[in-house]
Amino acid sequence: MSQQQGPVIFNGRYELHRRLGRGGMAEVYLARDQMLDRAVAVKVLFPALATDPGFVERFRREAQSAAGLNHPNIVGVYDWGEANGTYFIVMEYVEGESLAEMIQAEGRLNPDRAAEIASDIAAALGFAHRNGGVIHRDVKPGNVLLTREGAVKVADFGIARAISDQSDQNLTKTGSVMGTATYFSPEQARGANVDPRSDVYSLGCVIYEMLTGRPPFQGENAVAIAYKHVQEAPVSPRLVDPAIPDTLEAITLKCLAKNPANRYPSAQDLRADLTRYLQGARIMAEPVMAQGDPGATGLMAPTGYMNPTVAGTGAPTSWDQGNGYGDQWNEYGDYEDEDEQPKNKAFLAVLILLALLLGGVLFLAAKALQKEDPKDMVAVPSVVGKTEQEAIAALEAKNLGHKSVSEPSSEKPGTVIKSDPKATQEVEEGTVVELTISAGVEQVPVPDLKDMTREQADKALTDAGLTPNFKSVVNSNVEEGKVISQNPPAGTKVDPGTEITVEISGGTNTIKVPPTEGLSFDDARNTLQGAGFTGNISQGSEANPDVEEGTVIRTEPAAGQEVAPDTPIKIIVSSGADEADVPNVVGRRRGAAETLLKSRGFQVNVQEIDTDDPGEDNRVISQTPDGGKAPANSTITIVVGRFLDTETTTTSTPFPTIP
Repeated sequence: MSQQQGPVIFNGRYELHRRLGRGGMAEVYLARDQMLDRAVAVKVLFPALATDPGFVERFRREAQSAAGLNHPNIVGVYDWGEANGTYFIVMEYVEGESLAEMIQAEGRLNPDRAAEIASDIAAALGFAHRNGGVIHRDVKPGNVLLTREGAVKVADFGIARAISDQSDQNLTKTGSVMGTATYFSPEQARGANVDPRSDVYSLGCVIYEMLTGRPPFQGENAVAIAYKHVQEAPVSPRLVDPAIPDTLEAITLKCLAKNPANRYPSAQDLRADLTRYLQGARIMAEPVMAQGDPGATGLMAPTGYMNPTVAGTGAPTSWDQGNGYGDQWNEYGDYEDEDEQPKNKAFLAVLILLALLLGGVLFLAAKALQKEDPKDMVAVPSVVGKTEQEAIAALEAKNLGHKSVSEPSSEKPGTVIKSDPKATQEVEEGTVVELTISAGVEQVPVPDLKDMTREQADKALTDAGLTPNFKSVVNSNVEEGKVISQNPPAGTKVDPGTEITVEISGGTNTIKVPPTEGLSFDDARNTLQGAGFTGNISQGSEANPDVEEGTVIRTEPAAGQEVAPDTPIKIIVSSGADEADVPNVVGRRRGAAETLLKSRGFQVNVQEIDTDDPGEDNRVISQTPDGGKAPANSTITIVVGRFLDTETTTTSTPFPTIP
């Protein structure tokens, strides 16, 4: 980058600090995202290449390939754009070292540690293969980053391509090779089409290097190395270090099979076998025949792995490149007695003949037994994608046995994701088919953010593959900028990418809410803004017969409270007395009229008046008010008639006088 006054800032947001590394088409810088106030890595395309549409298109495809891959073991891509006459990609900044630097500093890794790292790399590749169909095509120690906490991150999907994408024919022409020669697959070396199994081969090269300290093939140039990937077999890792477990050696060599059909079908299958190895369970890969000690005399020495040339090719192996191992095997012949060579060859010929005869006898015996007890052959049904119960029913219909194992997967829990043997494979009736059942997405624990700063919490959540959602809260008890609380709590297991809400202390920078009671809404708002409040100020209404309509009753938060300047404040304004419709009860009986008025929220005052009309007896003659609206809980006066019969008189007849 050219020298400038002050820091270089891309898009007014990303402030470049120092260069972290340089690749074939871009430089990577440590930068600060000014908007989110966090460290990021910014990959900047060389200005000389920014005018080449092909490089720009590849650069754009890198951002697209990786942006959709949200996984704890994949370096995240946040943004990309054009600035200062070139193009850039913004990525997650991983503080630590690359696997290449670790191997260079420490040499061979402990086999279990190597298996753990490889398992995490396989998890990242498997996720990319399944989610978006992205093949990395450049898996190597330099693209594997290790955080200070030991977490594994796969980086640089710079030449990655979607499995089903055919749009880059102008970028990857027939016969071209993309990747790093030391680690690419035989099909990459030939310029042929690649699939996820190519990444499995490259990861096998990485495992080999972690176990032995050197890659499986080396040469003077890329063409020489490519030739060896296609034509030669790697030296057995256990010949380099006999302490390497034979099961881990078997896993490594299965990855390095020349024919993709003989490798693990997927990175997820490889990860499952590495997990079995770490748990001490039986692995899928078959361990190779023990090679023996280079100094021992036996049928295996010195051909094959111990001979410095591959039979029939005359080409030197990668161990003759000054690494200290090629010379050791070249000197093996110095210990052989030349006078004994004819005898040894004759003895070897006799042994081979006896072995052939024994093999023939065993073959004939096996055929005879097969004829005595023939078993029907059936094709394994396709059960991938079915529920476990559906798969078992399909197997039992074919007279096949079954057993189930569970494995973390992005597929729906309870769904079959793999069968062994596979679908359509011919097997004998009664064969046990192993069903691998999805246990759902492998969840991650939420880290404990207590006493962290916002920057520390952001990094901890991002490293765990989670999404932070920060909220500033006024708090005088917690130092400004420090975490107050988090949700979900620390230790809770959640899906990758889950949003974690984190409250950050905004300190004690508060303002007292001024009194506004009795003011109009506009005057109250001006008073609050004049006091320094910058948040949203809204209006609410409330009926109140004691406060004039349009006048402020109170604020929320209340007057006198200490709150942050950006706190939203609601001004409650009186809508006057709460009125209700007065029903007309004239003509109704007294009881019915009282009941109706009270149900509308009114008090009732009853006055009685004498009447000479019997039809008005105990009925409402008049009311005040006689309709319209009246304040709730006010009194309605009703006048009720009381009938008096004035025509009724009493007459008496005197008793007759008795003489």
